[in-house]
Amino acid sequence: MLHILWSIIVGFFAGLVARAVYPGANSMGLLMTTLLGVAGSIVGGLLARLIWKHEPGQKFHLGGFVLSVVGAILVLFVFKRLL
Repeated sequence: MLHILWSIIVGFFAGLVARAVYPGANSMGLLMTTLLGVAGSIVGGLLARLIWKHEPGQKFHLGGFVLSVVGAILVLFVFKRLL
């Protein structure tokens, strides 16, 4: 249960950073920002596991957060292109 809560919190901050970095108007509410960040965290987390090895017992991986933001930017890009 704590893992899900942590994913939502990290996803929210990744979504906020992605919205701040991505150019143009991003009129999203709190829920959409959180969903954007969680989707970006999933994409970025998969990329992070391919690039860096996760040490056993490590609680936080900076590369995972950075790629979560990159993943959220990619998801936002695709979202803007589809709509």
